[in-house]
Amino acid sequence: MNKIALQALMAVAICVVAFMCYRSIQKPIEFEAAKEKRQAAVVAKLIDIRQAEVYFKDVNGHYTSSFDSLKTFIKTGQKLTVKKQGTITDQQLEKGLTELKAWKMVRDNKGEDAAKYGIEDFEAFCQYFRRDTMPESVLEIWSKAEIEEATKLGRTVTTPIAQRIDNIDIVPMVENTKFELQAVNLFNDKSGVYIPLFQAQVSNDNYLMGLERQEIVNMNKLAKDLEKYPGLRVGDITEPNNNAGNWE
Repeated sequence: MNKIALQALMAVAICVVAFMCYRSIQKPIEFEAAKEKRQAAVVAKLIDIRQAEVYFKDVNGHYTSSFDSLKTFIKTGQKLTVKKQGTITDQQLEKGLTELKAWKMVRDNKGEDAAKYGIEDFEAFCQYFRRDTMPESVLEIWSKAEIEEATKLGRTVTTPIAQRIDNIDIVPMVENTKFELQAVNLFNDKSGVYIPLFQAQVSNDNYLMGLERQEIVNMNKLAKDLEKYPGLRVGDITEPNNNAGNWE
């Protein structure tokens, strides 16, 4: 082999080794960036599922393990809400007037104690202070709450829940993958009552599908060593956890 051919071969070998070194460094970086992007999308979905389940339980007294039931409820369900008109002044509060006392006086139209609480004109107070219970669309309640929260944080709601609810069960950024949803009534031996619980989850293998396999294997091994679920989960059907997510 002549000198020029040998030099060319060495140059190619050096390039191959350099590329392999580069990839060995770059692969984990690329995986971490892709993982974080997918995690953010999955967590956003799990937070939506949690909120939907909370509304479902508020009305029905238990959680559901059916995404179809959850979707239908959010779209068509109603929840009793209290419409408030008027407030109690600081002076009235200092004299012992509470929301409940004011509501009962107005409801029963009995103003014998009105003066004691600093209410000079009871009839005018009855017109001013109103608390009416009425049904309201769950979808509207959720939408208004979301907009109010976003406004406080100086943000905007990019995709309304009305548009997100149809695919709330679909794991984002991977094909043909759905979240697992379970609901149980756990019996508490100490209190003697049943506690409704739910959990929604997706494994690392599923939501990171298509990314560097060895990195996913490493994540699963770490989770197993720590006796943790190898994926993202909200809620827990084995014990109450205040519907926390395992990323929180």
